[in-house]
Amino acid sequence: MWSICKKELRQFFSSLTGYIAIIVFLLVNGLVLFVFQNNIFDYGYASLDDFFSFAPWVLLFLVSAITMRSFSDEFKIGTFEILQTRPLSTWQIVTGKFFGNFIVAVIALLPTLVYYFTINHLASSSGIDAGAAAGSYLGLFLLTAVFISIGVCVSSFTSNSVVAFIISLVCCILFYYGFTAISQLQALQHGPDYYIDMFGINFHYQSISRGVIDTRDVIYFVSLVAFFLFITKQNLRTKQ
Repeated sequence: MWSICKKELRQFFSSLTGYIAIIVFLLVNGLVLFVFQNNIFDYGYASLDDFFSFAPWVLLFLVSAITMRSFSDEFKIGTFEILQTRPLSTWQIVTGKFFGNFIVAVIALLPTLVYYFTINHLASSSGIDAGAAAGSYLGLFLLTAVFISIGVCVSSFTSNSVVAFIISLVCCILFYYGFTAISQLQALQHGPDYYIDMFGINFHYQSISRGVIDTRDVIYFVSLVAFFLFITKQNLRTKQ
């Protein structure tokens, strides 16, 4: 499994595209937080709420770019057949791909900790609530894991990396905000809207981002990751 994981890391960082994707992710988040209208300086108080609200939308594009070649390139250049000859089970191949891509995404997220220390340093009185920030980062990492599992799953269905990118992006958006959008329909207000919203990723991400770590939210994210990896595994078995 770890050999597959290391292969994914080498593949991503072997081209300039990987570095550009991470730099763009950090640059866009930094501009929104410190430069664009309604930035942190306009508010006048120490908070990372804007970052944790906006970061998932940028993360959608980053994760889709990271995962789009996971299996699609293997199918395209014919190395998937070689991969099958190695002493690895289908599950080990899937989890190796998942963790390789997840580590890349975490590498992109870690520099954002600079935002936390910078704002804390600039705060004239009380800084950022460390507990709430820790909960928000946990939510962001769990959200990343779900997006990665979706991207890897989508990549296992096509040999075209561009198609994988687009479908992965659409799927991530639907699972992240689709249920929330449906729950906001006027016809569903004061009825099943709350329960429909609960099916969406955004509901559980917002819950953790408040700094309250509920085991139900963690189980939800872990279950989604396991679900999409299971679909990936079953799909790869049909290609053997």
